[in-house]
Amino acid sequence: MKKVVVAIDGPAAAGKSTVSKAVAKILGYTYIDTGAMYRAFTSYILDKGVDPKNESECVKLIPEVSINLYPDGKVMCSGKDVTRVIREPLVSSNVSYIASYKDIRLALVELQRKMAGEQSVVMDGRDIGTYVLPNADVKIFMVASVKERADRRYKENMEKGIACTYEEIVADVEKRDRIDSSRAFAPLKPAEDSIRLDTSNINIDESIAAVLKIIRDKVGE
Repeated sequence: MKKVVVAIDGPAAAGKSTVSKAVAKILGYTYIDTGAMYRAFTSYILDKGVDPKNESECVKLIPEVSINLYPDGKVMCSGKDVTRVIREPLVSSNVSYIASYKDIRLALVELQRKMAGEQSVVMDGRDIGTYVLPNADVKIFMVASVKERADRRYKENMEKGIACTYEEIVADVEKRDRIDSSRAFAPLKPAEDSIRLDTSNINIDESIAAVLKIIRDKVGE
């Protein structure tokens, strides 16, 4: 069976992780949640009491951080289970700063490329098709309106018992869009050869079906 690499990019809360995870399971590929990796790094920085907006201090911590992702969704960072904490508002509101720092991105990109070089993968993030895996077999840019994305994230937080207000979620989504799209190194943007998928008016099952169709049309899986 040939190795297939699928890159799914898009803004925060567009449904990338949920859809990517499901698609990978259906196809028997490995799912790599790059967002969880940046969130894990952010949680480590916060635990250390370092200001996430201080790039030089954050970069100094690179040698201390090790991140492991597991098939069941568990995320470990330097020996600590951070699966739940990385979804909390404090991490969400600071992760875009960490993801904008070139040295941190380079360190995590090296690990992401190594994972994709060994097996068929579905990898989602902000710059997978443009920077991390520019030679991916399939590139999808998943989008949704700010309102729809905020609705989804708020519902997700309520189901997980994470305290927040809807207004905070809207503000966070808008802030992350600004930071992700304007960062100097590997900004959020669609690859020239990516296929745009708007999930604003379709549910998760329909989104999964749409992604599967794109992949199968491209590589015959």
